[in-house]
Amino acid sequence: MVMLTIAAGNTALQSVLPALGRSLGVADSAVAAAFSISALLWVVAAPFWANRSDRRGRRAMVLLGLCGFTLSLFVCAVFLMAGINGWIAPTAAFVAFVGGRMIYGSLGAAAPPAVQAMVAGQTTREERTKALALLGSAFGLGTILGPAIGPYLVLGSIGAVEVGLSGPAYLFGLFGLAMTIVVWRMLPDDRSTDDNGADELTEGHGAAQSYPSIGGQSSGAAITAATQPNIEQIGFFDARIRAWMIIGLVMGHAQAMTGQAIGFLIIDRLAVPPIEALGPTGIVLMIGAGASLLVQWGFIPLLNLKPAALIFAGCVFAALGCVAVGNAASLYGIAMGFGLASMGFGFLRPGFTAGASLAVGPAAQGSVAGKVTSVNGAAFVLGPSIGVGLYELWRPLPYLVAAAALVLLLGYAWATLRQR
Repeated sequence: MVMLTIAAGNTALQSVLPALGRSLGVADSAVAAAFSISALLWVVAAPFWANRSDRRGRRAMVLLGLCGFTLSLFVCAVFLMAGINGWIAPTAAFVAFVGGRMIYGSLGAAAPPAVQAMVAGQTTREERTKALALLGSAFGLGTILGPAIGPYLVLGSIGAVEVGLSGPAYLFGLFGLAMTIVVWRMLPDDRSTDDNGADELTEGHGAAQSYPSIGGQSSGAAITAATQPNIEQIGFFDARIRAWMIIGLVMGHAQAMTGQAIGFLIIDRLAVPPIEALGPTGIVLMIGAGASLLVQWGFIPLLNLKPAALIFAGCVFAALGCVAVGNAASLYGIAMGFGLASMGFGFLRPGFTAGASLAVGPAAQGSVAGKVTSVNGAAFVLGPSIGVGLYELWRPLPYLVAAAALVLLLGYAWATLRQR
């Protein structure tokens, strides 16, 4: 529940922010920058909190992450509501919103690795991978449920006060507060005291989790990093994984660019007021999430495709989908194109993760898994801002640029991976 809550709250807010930014009169690029800043802080803070949880106690880190999550949402909700009602200037409201996002990025990242470490320490070796996979599924499910239900949590007025688009932040903030109380009351302390009176932690360790974002479902790399020994350290440019790191970086940026711009595209293509675009946005995001899950849970196990084949198929489907979205003129066209692109990314993400893992031996699995998680997270630092910046120049541009990048990636992958 902790993992699902932290992921769903972030992506729910992300799904309504295009409409909220337009309502406040904030530039589209500023809206994307708010999440880019949050993602950057998450990427920097997550490894720090993962290491600290191994020394200072996992329960404390879970509580810290939940408190950061809850405080962030309440700060965002209060100041957004103030801006909506005209109590403060829209610019001031949005600056305060960015401050709330920074709290989430810096403190919210403390909970996922601590949760992983706590579960790893309370399971046998045989149970550990399955238990951590369940945590990863909860985190991934949160990135799907958040965008799906976020647009439907917009509230009306309470007396003379309009809550409106700040509703999702309030409701998820209340849910985060409830989860904090539950954890504080029910989750046992994971520290014990040795004969010398010093604190010791239970067995198991956690690993940094990628930033939860629309389309950024868990790759499973954090599970590997939490269960495999980190014996051999390898770099991003190691010849064995260099091609896979490039593939992951290009794929991740293409997905981040197109996912962040979709809310703005729906508002403009349907030519409706921002608040009326929330329902169609939820539909499109649900179709994309469903298509990605269909690939990862259905097609890949059924077809038993190897990593290189996953990359080839993913590039083709994702590029075609991006072109379709960029040229779509109706909700149906946008939804079908986004679903096709999401299918492609559903092939690409596990192909990247599995390919990098298979490129090295057992001793380097932990190190490679950390690199995969870092690349996945890094894509959501600049990707959203690049995508929305291109969108401001010309609406189809982020989708056409992403399609071109995926076509080039297909050629690169064919040249480097075909012989493998």
